[in-house]
Amino acid sequence: MTRVVAQGTFDLLHPGHVHYLREAAAMGDELIVIVARRANVDHKEKPICPATQRRDVVDALEPVDRAVLGHESDIFVPIEELRPDVIALGHDQHHDEEAITDELERREIQCELRRASGCEPGEDELYSSRLIVGEILDRRG
Repeated sequence: MTRVVAQGTFDLLHPGHVHYLREAAAMGDELIVIVARRANVDHKEKPICPATQRRDVVDALEPVDRAVLGHESDIFVPIEELRPDVIALGHDQHHDEEAITDELERREIQCELRRASGCEPGEDELYSSRLIVGEILDRRG
């Protein structure tokens, strides 16, 4: 059985997230999604929704076998515990693949990194939590 791990913030879920998780699920037999803790989100604005809520929403999606919360201080702890065969990265996620590979080797975790493809939103669609929040602010003040 091929275990795939995907990860992300998943604040204000949108079709881009669903596309990513469908592609990640297709990379193996089991998809476990690690939902980032607020404290670990340092590359963009902190999420609006609590981590447990974001986990529960992701867990309810059809491609996902199980969603778990990330570790409070060490993002690699869940990877050590889950021992995936594949880590699926989103097409636009900020991760440095070489740094991830180096840390996986240091921790003696053997798995493959793969990037999901992107998808273009249709007219009037928003595939970014940041853009969704911006649109809400524009429309509702």
